[in-house]
Amino acid sequence: MLRSKDLLGLRDITAEEITLILDTAEEMKQAVKSGKKSFDLLKGKTLVTLFYENSTRTRSSFELAGKYLGATEINISASSSSVQKGETLIDTGKTLQALATDFIAIRHPMGGAPALLAQTVGCSVLNGGDGMNEHPTQALLDMLSIREEFGTLKGLKVAILGDIKHSRVAKSNLFGLKKMGAEVWVYAPKTLIPKGFDELGAHIATSREQCVDGANAVMGLRIQLERQSGGLFPSLSEYSRFYGVNDEVMKHADKKAIVVHPGPVNRGVELTPKLIDGSTSRIEDQVTSGLAVRMAVLKLLSEYREAHV
Repeated sequence: MLRSKDLLGLRDITAEEITLILDTAEEMKQAVKSGKKSFDLLKGKTLVTLFYENSTRTRSSFELAGKYLGATEINISASSSSVQKGETLIDTGKTLQALATDFIAIRHPMGGAPALLAQTVGCSVLNGGDGMNEHPTQALLDMLSIREEFGTLKGLKVAILGDIKHSRVAKSNLFGLKKMGAEVWVYAPKTLIPKGFDELGAHIATSREQCVDGANAVMGLRIQLERQSGGLFPSLSEYSRFYGVNDEVMKHADKKAIVVHPGPVNRGVELTPKLIDGSTSRIEDQVTSGLAVRMAVLKLLSEYREAHV
């Protein structure tokens, strides 16, 4: 059983909890792929998706996860809510709690917002991405797709190339993969490598080839222009030329290496279209893994609530 009513990040979660989530998600994924889309595990429960930033994959998969598990699902967009009238996150949370909400899946531009909300409300809070901090369910779905490919995460090398500095995905993957026994290598322009990232356990490569050398999984990350003021690299075309992943770079990876990406993909920037659509790509599978992971987390948090709340 999980140790908390919330899923806020992978920094403080245990390897045993990660394994439990991945094992449960694998069962959910098999069920969904077989055509089963109706469960009553969350019958009578309410899930609210509260997103202060745009999202397609995370938001829709949380919504479908709740619906497939039998919960009543309500979608709240900050752009059309009382947030526009000046309502604070804490007051929004208190309002949702007063409506007998059981789960809140939140995405927020400020790091730490989900943790603040979790301290305020008694319902379970699921972090759908907070600023440049963490994105735990994305990392879990990445790990699920990789583990399904190789049967384990222990001993694998995962290469992450792209905008490491602004990526909550990179941080959550580093925390999670390290706990599961994998090596994480990263490569990007020095301006896109956060200070102290190596102290968290990442290997900082000095070239694309070194980063990808012998890697079992190669992850491209989108350049997050919306979080930058500019000047961190010359241009997207030059970034693609010197830091993007293509067939030549992938020749340095393990022969059975797969390509993954959290999405959305900037085609021809961090990955070539050929790799995105090729046989080694697991990007589409990751979307299915995302649904399964969010179903698993909701199920496990519900079990925690039944036992403790």
